[in-house]
Amino acid sequence: MRYTAHIRKLLIAIGLTFLVIISGVIGFMQLENYNLREAFYMTIITISTVGFKEVRDLSPNGQVFTAFFIMFNLLTFAYLISTISAYLFEGELHAIFKIYMINQDLKKVENHIIVCGFGRNGSKACEELLAAKETVVIIEMNEALVKEKAALIKNLDIVMGDATQDEILQKAGIERAKAIITTLPKDADNVFVTLTARELNQRIRIIARASDKSTESKLIRAGADSVVMPEEIGGIHMANLVIRPDVIQFLEMIDGLGPSKLRLEELDYRDFRPELKGKTLEQLNVRHKTGATVIGLKNRDNDFMVSPDLKKQLNDGEILLVLGTNKQINAFINQFRRAI
Repeated sequence: MRYTAHIRKLLIAIGLTFLVIISGVIGFMQLENYNLREAFYMTIITISTVGFKEVRDLSPNGQVFTAFFIMFNLLTFAYLISTISAYLFEGELHAIFKIYMINQDLKKVENHIIVCGFGRNGSKACEELLAAKETVVIIEMNEALVKEKAALIKNLDIVMGDATQDEILQKAGIERAKAIITTLPKDADNVFVTLTARELNQRIRIIARASDKSTESKLIRAGADSVVMPEEIGGIHMANLVIRPDVIQFLEMIDGLGPSKLRLEELDYRDFRPELKGKTLEQLNVRHKTGATVIGLKNRDNDFMVSPDLKKQLNDGEILLVLGTNKQINAFINQFRRAI
């Protein structure tokens, strides 16, 4: 990565500066019999070219050493200045510092979502996750792509690197993440990320992108919880726009693509307020209290009940699905979800 090369270049420049100082101190001590303090003083005034008087007159050997020492120092100093100037003018120093601070912050992040790949699918996923106020960490190796989407990046943590490498996933906090979305262009890379993520975190939820239908089964075997095929979904969507346009218009409202955005929300029974547990849907009276509509319920067997009976009593392991406007869903969450 380019940032790694820049850091290496800066470290080399700083290392050379220290080497110059050490060489000068040793040279003056050996050739002029200076003590450590005198040798250090002579080295610094020679490097800085301030023109202060020498500790004492130099011997012929000391003069030759000082001449070569000055030439080497000028080259080193020029290299150091050019390196730092490049960072200042190109904003690289700020970028490196920002990445360093992000890496420090990532050590504290937990229960977050990792998005591998910041292309069309990855960036759209990030937008939706941010809208839901989730903590997101991006892994991307294309620096130009990151700069192109700088407006979105400023609200996200980013790890520059190859998501197929274990150390990059670990740097993104894979062991502490609650989910990972891999949207890399190559199916083989998504399979590899899925395998590695499942190995590093058995509890993590994995959503993987696939281009080829044959890759779907491989991703499932590798440990993916869900596989999304954007091209297939896009084709189905376009066909449905012809066959059932009004249904699609309604679905677009739910997805937030239409002018009147609707929002789907789920609430696990475990997250209900204690005083509401064990009640029936009729007793909860969600529609009257919030304006939102209960459209489904997922039971402990992972089966869905559409428009569940109002006499249905909620039990542990079940998830309630609710539809409404943003205002209605917020009211539902505030009234029914327990305080965290």
